[in-house]
Amino acid sequence: MAELTTLAAEARDRGGKGAARATRRTGRVPGVIYGGKNPPEMISVDRGDLVKVWNTGTFLNQITLVDVGGQQTRAIARDVQLHPVSDVPLHVDFLRLEEGARIKLSIPVAFENEALSPGIKRGGVLNIVRYEVELDCPADNIPENLVANLDGLEIGDSLHISAISLPEGVEPTITDRDFTVATIAAPSKVATAEEEEAAAAAAEGEGEAPAEGEAPAAGDDTEEKSE
Repeated sequence: MAELTTLAAEARDRGGKGAARATRRTGRVPGVIYGGKNPPEMISVDRGDLVKVWNTGTFLNQITLVDVGGQQTRAIARDVQLHPVSDVPLHVDFLRLEEGARIKLSIPVAFENEALSPGIKRGGVLNIVRYEVELDCPADNIPENLVANLDGLEIGDSLHISAISLPEGVEPTITDRDFTVATIAAPSKVATAEEEEAAAAAAEGEGEAPAEGEAPAAGDDTEEKSE
C-alpha cells in the first residue's frame, strides 16, 4: 500500500472566482473536499506544500490525510488544475474516502528480472503494452505499483494480467479477458554485409543491357542516360 501523506489545509468561508483569486494571491491554492455523507468543504492549501506532493508523481494514486485545523479527513486527490503556461496549481479536488470505500485508479507497472529473460538475452525487446493498469481497489489497500516478473520469458511470449499478483481485494476493471501487459518481441532484422552485396548484385543483373542482336525485354529502357 502507498504511504499516507498528510497535507495541512485551512477552511475557506467564501467560494467563487473572486474569492479563489484572492486566495491565490496569498500563496495558497483553493480546493474542495467532496463525497461521502458530509457536504462539500471548501479549503485552501499552501502552494509550496501542494507542489511538493504533486511532483512525487503519485499524488493522484495515494491516500492523503487532509488536516483542517486538526481535523483529519481521509481523501484522495481526483483533480489538480494547473496553469496552462506555468504549470502552477490553481485548484485541487479531493474525494472523501469513508470506511469500506472502493476506488478506481490507474496503477503503474514496474518490470523486474529483465536479466533473467532468455528472450531479452537473445536480443529480444520488451514491448510494454500497458504502462498502467486500471484497478478497482479498497481504499485501505491501494498498491503503489504492480510488479511484472520477466523471469523465463522467451521471444514471442506474452505477459498477461493473470501473471501479476494483486493485493487482496484488488481487481482489474477489465474482467472479460486476460489482457496483455507486455510481450517479448523479436529484434528488428538487420541486413548483413553479405546480404547487402547479394541484393546489389541482383539489382545490377536486372539492369544489364541485352546482348547484341537480341531484342530488349518489354519495359527495358535501352537509351543510355548521361549523368
